Order: sequence, then structure tokens, then C-alpha cells
Amino acid sequence: MEALPLAFTSGWASGINAYACVLVLGLLGRFADVDDVPTALTSNGVLIAAGALFLVEFVTDKIPYVDSAWDTISTLIRPTVGAIIAALMAGQASSLEQAFVATTGGVVALVSHLVKSSLRLAINTSPEPVTNIAASSGEDVAVLGVVSLAAFHPTAALIVAAVLLVIGLIGVYLALRAIRRGLARFRAWRDQRSNPATGSTTL
Repeated sequence: MEALPLAFTSGWASGINAYACVLVLGLLGRFADVDDVPTALTSNGVLIAAGALFLVEFVTDKIPYVDSAWDTISTLIRPTVGAIIAALMAGQASSLEQAFVATTGGVVALVSHLVKSSLRLAINTSPEPVTNIAASSGEDVAVLGVVSLAAFHPTAALIVAAVLLVIGLIGVYLALRAIRRGLARFRAWRDQRSNPATGSTTL
């Protein structure tokens, strides 16, 4: 299945930033003559819409708590975009193969989106905005780089995307453990404050 590596990679990228994924693929297909990019992504309307929405996400994704609200809105959008791109890439494949490729793109996009959203919620526990800006900028660079790589070296891009997805899952696990430990310490401190232990003094 030649479309599978591209479907996986574009699914991962869509889960992080669907509009950047569409924009990069469309520009590469339009101006770099990348044959694997579906023609539908290279139209003026798609490129303009993707570019405008990418600019909106570029700003909102760097503002604490606003980024999490945007992630909530994008919960259905990102996996859907991942599935649509994958289905378009499957092209003239048989119905079963096309369905499998589309499902792969959608599922990977959903997992990638949940990883991003969870990490952002963890980051938002920090009061300063620098971490959000750094995380968002890193995601933008990763999406642009991996999608560009996928257009010319799909298998290498699949490996990179898979590694990044695994690292993200590990990051979510570690962040959740840290948050649970923090909550446990806070509850212990709160209980101690509300119910101070009484002790006796020996003379």
C-alpha cells in the first residue's frame, strides 16, 4: 500500500495542526509537482482557507488555556481532516484498501490530537506563557518538517512520525503521573491545614 506511509504521517500531522498539514501538502503539490499530493488539496480555495485557518491557529495555539479551548473545538476537525487526506491519497485503490488507509489516517490523527491536547493541559498548569509558546512553535516546526519529508521520502517520514507519536504518549504518561503526585501533595497539605494534628508536650 503506497498510500499508507503518507496516510500515517499526514494523520499524525493533522492531529497536531490540520491546517498546516493541508497547507504544506497543497503548496508542495502545486509548486513542487509532488505527484502523491491529491489534486484537491492544490486548489486556490483550499490553499487560501488552509492558510487563513493556519494563521488563526498559529496565534491561538500559543495562548495559555485558549490553546486548550481551541483543541476542544478541533477534536472532531483534526481526525476528520486526517481521514479525508488519507482517503484522497488512496486514490484509485480498491474500496477495502481505501477504507483501511482512510481509517489509519483518522485513527492516527485522533491519537495524535489527544496526545497534543493532554500535554497542553499539563503545560497549562504552569502560570507562565513561555512554555506554551515553545511547545506550539516546536509542534509547528515538526509538522512542517515531517510533512515536507513525507512528500519526498514517505517511509522515512512514517518512522519519524511514529517515533514522535510514541514520545508524545510517553510524555502524556509522565505528565499525568506528575500531576497526580502534585494533586496528592496538595490534598495532604490541605487536609493537614484543615485538621491539624494535636500533640502533647512532656514536661
